[in-house]
Amino acid sequence: MVNTEIEQRIAAAKLAVMAETELMHREFGRARSEIKHDGTKVTAIDIAISRHIQAAIGAQFPADQFFSEELAHSDATVPVTSRFCWMLDPIDGTNNYINGISHCAISLALLENGLPAYGVVYDMGRRVLIHGGPGHGVWEGDKPVRPRNEAPNSHSLIGFHSPVDKGYAAEGKKLIENFKIRGLGSSTLHLAYLAVGLLDGVMDHNNKVWDIAASCALCAEAGIEIHYLENPPFPMREFTLQAKRVQYVAGTPLMVRRLREVIGR
Repeated sequence: MVNTEIEQRIAAAKLAVMAETELMHREFGRARSEIKHDGTKVTAIDIAISRHIQAAIGAQFPADQFFSEELAHSDATVPVTSRFCWMLDPIDGTNNYINGISHCAISLALLENGLPAYGVVYDMGRRVLIHGGPGHGVWEGDKPVRPRNEAPNSHSLIGFHSPVDKGYAAEGKKLIENFKIRGLGSSTLHLAYLAVGLLDGVMDHNNKVWDIAASCALCAEAGIEIHYLENPPFPMREFTLQAKRVQYVAGTPLMVRRLREVIGR
């Protein structure tokens, strides 16, 4: 049975994201950045994309809550009170974007009752819209895609960011000793690439919920397991810029088991 409320929002999400791709490409490698209060970088393009997508979604679904890292005006905690809410990261991989490195993405998630219901990810480097969610399949454009299902081995490709807290550096060393590592600079793409079969696993220490919400919807449909080591973000009950960093390992159940064996937790 088709859920019309979900389908309408999926169509709106894809249109809203694709409407921003021309701006994203035009300013790629040219946008100037500023340092925010939390030490991360932001550009005028991040803010413009946030405002445009919020306006497009809000015009059609005014009762839905809309959250974006770049539109929050304070560190206040906002309760999630609506059945449907949206989580946007206008450019995941801002450091890459500023420096002309194409591993960056627009990441828009639809959540229902605090759980990822659909994810829309524009992969700028490959110029493809990755989208999907529970019960809806996973797609690159109009092509259905599937994750890899290979047994973990020394050639498995694992997405990994250097942790902010260097206390976790030893875990990174263990990963490097056991797998091939890919550090793309985009948490959105790490998990999205798991769902579409470009990576075998992911381990990350540095995420906030807006970095991964859309890709979590993709992974849920693809049968990818996400095991949260600290601070599980879903179901999301509140939004705050001060949210703790999310830590997880992800992959097929076999890969998650192997990753946990390697890092010892």
